[in-house]
Amino acid sequence: MRAERLFRVLGLADPALVEEALEVRRKDKTAWRRWGALAACLALVMGLGFGWRVTGGLRGHDGGAAIGADSGNSGGASGDTPADGAPMDPGASGETGGVEDGTAFLSYAGPVLPLTVLEDAAGLTAEREVTWDFARETNGYRESRQWGAGVTDTYILSNPTEADITVTALYPFTGRFADLAEELPAMKIDGEAVEAVLHAGAYAGGFESTVGAEEPDTMNLMELNSWRGYKALLESGGYMEQALGKHPVLDIPVTVYEFSDFAAPHERYPAATQTVSFEIDEDATKILTYGFNGCEWDGGFRRYSYFVPDGKRHEPKVKLLIVLGEDIGDYTLQGYQDGGCYPGEEIEGVSCTVTRRTATLDEMLELVCRDCMENYDIYGEGWVTEDGPVTFEMYRRAAAELLTRYGLLSGASMDRYADGRLDDMVMETLWQDRVLYLVFPVTVPAGGSVKVECGFWKAPSFDFACSGSENAGLQGYDLMTRLGSSLDFTRQSAALVNTGNVEITGQDFGFDLEGGVTSVELDLEREHYYLEIRPIRE
Repeated sequence: MRAERLFRVLGLADPALVEEALEVRRKDKTAWRRWGALAACLALVMGLGFGWRVTGGLRGHDGGAAIGADSGNSGGASGDTPADGAPMDPGASGETGGVEDGTAFLSYAGPVLPLTVLEDAAGLTAEREVTWDFARETNGYRESRQWGAGVTDTYILSNPTEADITVTALYPFTGRFADLAEELPAMKIDGEAVEAVLHAGAYAGGFESTVGAEEPDTMNLMELNSWRGYKALLESGGYMEQALGKHPVLDIPVTVYEFSDFAAPHERYPAATQTVSFEIDEDATKILTYGFNGCEWDGGFRRYSYFVPDGKRHEPKVKLLIVLGEDIGDYTLQGYQDGGCYPGEEIEGVSCTVTRRTATLDEMLELVCRDCMENYDIYGEGWVTEDGPVTFEMYRRAAAELLTRYGLLSGASMDRYADGRLDDMVMETLWQDRVLYLVFPVTVPAGGSVKVECGFWKAPSFDFACSGSENAGLQGYDLMTRLGSSLDFTRQSAALVNTGNVEITGQDFGFDLEGGVTSVELDLEREHYYLEIRPIRE
């Protein structure tokens, strides 16, 4: 969902204010201070929206009522088109509709993907059955509401040869770091739980323009919005290879300016702000920041600003200017009445201590990620823990990938990250869609078979209740039969259980609830199936 639309849906800003902020953005890309406040508000709103989405639209509103956020290939793709960082038409992808694709939902949850193996799977055959369980409480949230489905994705791996075959199995699934405490698949082999190793792919989406194709930019995130987007992302195998590979090494020397020991006349100026100004050679110096609220630049001139911590405002107390390349030299500190930092509004009594030191970018990214987790209680939320499923190292790696793929270290930064603001990158790392892989060994005995079972709760695709869409209230599910899998499938089937709470509104599986057809065979030559249901109100 585009930023201005999100504001209007929520009613959190006067439309004139939104238009004014966007107009400034159109006219002058250097004036972050004027649209920085809007961006900060959007970050808050998107954080709320993301939270609602992961909990199933507030986990209780009928029809999946939720507010979402903006809809890389590390191989990445957006919608149906591989993402190369270029701005994209948000309506160009995933809107084919019809029997083949089903409804193009505003919030797309991604398809159920098939098991694969790393090694040559010659000699093994596979049968697969996917079951959707629509019983209430499958998500464990609300007794009286059906939202999402319990999914059991079962495989019978058979070995007709005369020797045991051991392979490394990978189960791919779509998700976000902030969801995994609730949505991580549980793996079993012949009924016994398996300790699988989790690997995370990079941000799976792309970027699109804030104001449209007439003035293209790459300011907004553009999440994958159809199964075809995931096909473009995964079919080459490059995305999986990246997910299993080494993380970026950022042993780049940097000069760090750390701000501390803040003071300001908050009793008179509750939003007292401090700026730091300097000149750089744009070809020789890049600036990353953490804990700053605003920035403006004109050629080589830079001015960064932050609200002086008052012990009440919830924001990072760690404030860093990280210099890559030539150092900045002399700088000027100045206090202002508020974040506008307008001439004539300078004030006295604003001060801080600035400490200069050298470090590596790896060290700074680790500091920033840990401070972000502590400041926003990410540990408390369970999104990143020492024991997983998302460990700190996995989180930090994903932030590094975002920085090196799309930030200032990419050589062609997306507009969204061109200001070098690490706050945005480390927070968005938690919420961005990606494909993750559970990796575990499987041994199939000679002349025998094993049963591999993957069980998880699957969020649906849906339209926001406030969108006015005729599809609000529907829940969509996609299945990929062979995307990215090296297994030799001899049979695939699909089944529905506990369907008394739902009615089918669209599908191409062939289920017939009234006729008692709740299990169907799938065409192995068909790559995609879809199912759409509506909860029955009681």
